[in-house]
Formats: sequence, structure tokens, C-alpha cells
Amino acid sequence: MKSGPDIAMVAALVGDPARANMLTALLSGRALTATELAQEAGVTPQTASSHLAKLEAGGLVEPEKQGRHRYYRLADPDVADVLEKLAGLAARAGHMRVRTGPKEPELRRARICYDHLAGDLGVQMLDSMTRQKLVRRRKQEIVLTEEGEQFLARHLRISPEMLAHPRRPVCKACLDWSARRHHLAGTLGAALMKRFTELKWAARDTTPGSRVVNFSRAGEKHFAALFGPDGGG
Repeated sequence: MKSGPDIAMVAALVGDPARANMLTALLSGRALTATELAQEAGVTPQTASSHLAKLEAGGLVEPEKQGRHRYYRLADPDVADVLEKLAGLAARAGHMRVRTGPKEPELRRARICYDHLAGDLGVQMLDSMTRQKLVRRRKQEIVLTEEGEQFLARHLRISPEMLAHPRRPVCKACLDWSARRHHLAGTLGAALMKRFTELKWAARDTTPGSRVVNFSRAGEKHFAALFGPDGGG
């Protein structure tokens, strides 16, 4: 008998179209109910419950009960990272959804990837941080520099202590499915997205399952000043 991780089991869980739609919806970072996930998957609530039970048993989602409702979210950032990479692989191989909605340009421009900024603006931010020497990149390895720590503290009030996590790196390269280049994940990517929201520079679309991030006019200006092509704090 072969030993080691059972890739086939995880692939089978993700490979079902209904379950794939549910998992993609949960990339929004929000916890969604079984009813909302049933709508995302285009299946009945009973079928959705069966799919969710399998995803929970497989360790890909976790439930959270609040009042009479039971919510589901992705089990951890690693699941989100795998899903985003699979989306990138599908895009490169030409396996795109037939239906495209009016939100697609917005989705490609700025979206949430679990808890960090993705899309064109996410890629732009990482490129700018690299150019300004706020992070140091070597292939897929990203390290926050001393200049970066000072920049974050000065402009966004993000301290190194806020980035510490026992099981998650500060910086991580996440392959962006639409831009096909890397954006910034890890605790730093999450802290930046949280700060943009707190400052009201950006807000996430409130539609259940939507991953679109909308920047205000003022937010775009502030973001460009720090992370635009000519930005530099």
C-alpha cells in the first residue's frame, strides 16, 4: 500500500463542480450558510448539506454555529492558497467559466483572496513594495525588510507585533489567477487589507459570495500614493 498524503481524496472533494463552487464562494473570507452555499452551487439545500458534510470531514471547511444558523468557512489559509493556485492553473489551461457577469472586470481589478488583496491592485502593491525595497523577493520567497517595517509603522500603523502568528508566515507569495503573477499573502497581506478597510479606503461587495473589493475615490488616491507606479510614501 502506498503511504503518504492522499492527494486523490482532496482532489475528489474539490473536483465536484458543486463543491468547487462552494469553495470558491468561501474564498471571499466570509462565513456563509448552507442555504447561501446551495445558491452558489446551484443545488438543493439537501444536496448542499451532503456536500458540506463531505468537505467538513475532509478538513476543507469548518462550521460555526450562531443562533439557529450554521455557517461555514474555509478551514485555514492553506486551503485558500490551494484554491487560488488551482484557479490560476485552470485559467492558464483555458478552462474558464462560460458565464461572465458585469462584476468580472471589477473582480480582476481588486478582489479578496481569503483575507488579502488580490487582482491587478494586489499585484501592483507587491511590485511597488519590491521596488521600494519594503520587501525582498527571491523567486517565491518574500521577506519584510527593516525599511518595510518602518514604512508600515509610519504610514499604516502596522507593527511587527501585529504580524506575528505561530503557524502563518508574515509574507507569502500567492499566485494570482487573473494576473498570473504573485500578490502578497501571509499575515502582512491580511493586515494591509484590514487596514484599508478600517481607513475606509476600500470596502468589500456585500453580495453573499462576492469577492469584489471596491476602492473609494479617496482610497484610490491614498493607495496610489503608497503603492502606485510612482508611489513611495
